[in-house]
Amino acid sequence: MLRQKIQDDQITALKSGEKTKLGILRFILAQIKNKEIDKKSELTDEETMVVLRKVIKELKESVEAFEKGGRKELAEDNKKQLEIASVYLPSEISDEELKKEVEKVIKENQVIFDNNQKAIIGICMKQLKSKADPGRIMKTLQTFLSH
Repeated sequence: MLRQKIQDDQITALKSGEKTKLGILRFILAQIKNKEIDKKSELTDEETMVVLRKVIKELKESVEAFEKGGRKELAEDNKKQLEIASVYLPSEISDEELKKEVEKVIKENQVIFDNNQKAIIGICMKQLKSKADPGRIMKTLQTFLSH
């Protein structure tokens, strides 16, 4: 399980004295724990990945903000944290594969697509969020929705 792997790596980082890695893993585990408290049960790997993606998105935004503000040391620190956190996400599918997956979802739900094109957005997001970033899914969907 993904959560267990993060916990094991946290213990390893603690023993080896890797402060940056330890800090970000503790933060990720705290976010996972908060979600579990809200849900009142343990998270699945899928739900854990959603939490992880959120943390990664926040780190990317922080890096951009620090670079704009001229805070190079903070930007570098967040980049290191981003690299560590990104290890736990599976690699995303290519743009070509994403396009094929979106086409497949549209074909499977052709009636819905014909009646209300915007309704397909939610279906695609639900089915493909574990394979690609929501921003990329939306960009790919736009090509189909504009036709």
